[in-house]
Amino acid sequence: MKPKSEKELGITVKKDANFSEWYTQVMLKAELADYSAVSGCMVLRPYSYSIWEKVKAALDNRFKKDGVQNAYFPLLIPEKLLLKEQEHVEGFSPEVAWVTHAGNSKLDEKLAIRPTSEAIMYDSYAKWIRSWRDLPLRLNQWNNVVRWEFKNPVPFLRTREFLWQEGHTVFANQQDADAEGHVILGIYNYVVNDLMALASFTGRKSEKEKFAGAQYTDSIELLLPNGKAIQGPDFHSDGQNFAKAYGIKFLDKDEKLKYVWQNTWGFSTRMLGVLFAVHGDDKGLVLPPKVALNKVVVVPIIFKGKEKNVLEKGKELAKKLKKYDAIFDDRDYSAGWKFHEWELKGVPIRVELGPKDIEKKQVVLVRRDTGEKEFVKVAALDKKIEKVLEEMQDALYKKSKDFLEKNMVKVKSFDELKKVVKNGQIAVTGWCGNVKCEEEIKDKTGGAKILNLEFETSKQKACCCACCGKQGKHIARIGKSY
Repeated sequence: MKPKSEKELGITVKKDANFSEWYTQVMLKAELADYSAVSGCMVLRPYSYSIWEKVKAALDNRFKKDGVQNAYFPLLIPEKLLLKEQEHVEGFSPEVAWVTHAGNSKLDEKLAIRPTSEAIMYDSYAKWIRSWRDLPLRLNQWNNVVRWEFKNPVPFLRTREFLWQEGHTVFANQQDADAEGHVILGIYNYVVNDLMALASFTGRKSEKEKFAGAQYTDSIELLLPNGKAIQGPDFHSDGQNFAKAYGIKFLDKDEKLKYVWQNTWGFSTRMLGVLFAVHGDDKGLVLPPKVALNKVVVVPIIFKGKEKNVLEKGKELAKKLKKYDAIFDDRDYSAGWKFHEWELKGVPIRVELGPKDIEKKQVVLVRRDTGEKEFVKVAALDKKIEKVLEEMQDALYKKSKDFLEKNMVKVKSFDELKKVVKNGQIAVTGWCGNVKCEEEIKDKTGGAKILNLEFETSKQKACCCACCGKQGKHIARIGKSY
């Protein structure tokens, strides 16, 4: 099969000029995702799924170390269970997909295709939990959910079906339940910041923006290159709302029957889209070394009459670099075509090896994020690769952090707020806590909303609400989002 030309293979638009088209081309040409026969649903191809597996393994390992166990509950949820918590079901009603028939027979009761698992899980929790000895109960499940979005689907960032983990935990008191939030957000921040090299800001959602049915929601938010913010992993304190709706009670040490305290928290494949969007460049993907399936690709530079020696040495070199999951690309394509493909796919380091390099006992090492080339002696290659990978991981995070900090702008007036939002940035300002002001901000900025609020309150007294001018109760981060 004849390979595509370098022009067909590569990205044909600049990221800054047309982000949407650039993003679509990267998804398809780097073989991350493909469209499916179901509108709004995508296919995760092996290349992106391998990254999800790495992220999943890191999260799963840390959850288990903290005492969380994995379980699995049904995909289908009876309507009567979903309707038990009204605030929760109202928040999801427009997005719920229903199963109404089995073959040609109409079901006696509609079954919801899981938009989230509170309803089906808590029906079991009510049966399992009897005493304080049964607590805490901390379960997580890795699954798929369906939310019938009506907005324009975007691979990874907004799809009708996606993969995630959802933790559902139960405690005897509010103090223990609240304490879990710091742990879970710490795990999420490790994966987002350290593993995926993405800068973010964590805070509390406003009452209007919190998860349906939650007492409060803490979220990790990120900023995309197109100026839109996007919500990452989050933690929801559900208080006793679901406990009362589903009858989850326990006999405490004082012999009194009490309702439990609950939390929910989740991390989805949406974060892969953020990873691709933030780090990618005009050549395609740029993958942080810690999530890249293959950290190194060895490309032999072939000259007529010297093919055998170069191929043998190249294969031998790739074996020595096995701990980096090195690829040896001996396909019968031109070296230039291979360079373009591996740049498109974002492999962190390319090692080039030709006849002259063999004579000099060296290779050419090329770093994906900067394009820097360097001659490295084969004897020193292992340590050099280790160092470059570490430097690249740090550099990608720093670049992401610099971008975020540059685009979080403090404002004092409503005119300044509108200007910042119009520029595709995040306005940081005081907010009085009044829903009327929150709605006015959204209405007069063309859809910007409060992304989240800073946790700390001690520094907020001197900051007035940018909308009404009254004394501020919170520091709000405001911007347009997915």
